Amino acid sequence: MDVKKAGSSLDSLISSFNTRIADLQELVIARNMYPASTVADLSAIDAAVKAVELQVQAIKNRVREETEAIPKAKKLIDASLRQQKILQNMSSYASSSLSQTMSMLDLNTTKTLLPESSKQQSNSVSFKPEEPAALPKEKKGRGSPPLWYITSDELDSLSSYMRGRLTLEKVNAAVNDMATYAEANAHLISAPKKKVMIFITLLFLLIGPCICTYCFTSSCSWREISGKEPWS
Repeated sequence: MDVKKAGSSLDSLISSFNTRIADLQELVIARNMYPASTVADLSAIDAAVKAVELQVQAIKNRVREETEAIPKAKKLIDASLRQQKILQNMSSYASSSLSQTMSMLDLNTTKTLLPESSKQQSNSVSFKPEEPAALPKEKKGRGSPPLWYITSDELDSLSSYMRGRLTLEKVNAAVNDMATYAEANAHLISAPKKKVMIFITLLFLLIGPCICTYCFTSSCSWREISGKEPWS
């Protein structure tokens, strides 16, 4: 209900109440001519008038509180509408950006998994740098570097303590994870500034397990595992 309508309704209620009071006053004056017989009636009228006065005062207080709360409610509604507009803009932008980023990460994952599957099918003792599969070239950026996997002979050449903690699958999985992490960093550096925050979020969600695997295998150097220099 509008404030003006509420005020007019309250004014009409007060006017009718004042009219009722005037009628009661006239009746009291008329009955004062016989005070001995009308004392009980006057007491009842006085109690009824006081009760009505209290009700009217409570109505006034309530209307005043509601009137004071209207500006606060308007400010809250305006803030909610602004927030809704911001969220809609973010949702429309994130939907397109996330689809592009996810397709990019899927392409990188396919690049790193192809050498791993080729290694498991061949079951050869010595490993050579796997050539990356022929994938659609991106507009910018370089292809993934070759991956050097660890053979069972190289792993057996380590000390018994290191062999007890490491397995061939864990070491080669760590190689794949670190290659994926490096490619993701390269994409993050070359990505536009608008997509950096979204790319960082997806990076930690997808590459987080790689960090744990790397910490587990960090006690063994690359030279002990592969027998090759990192730059060879």
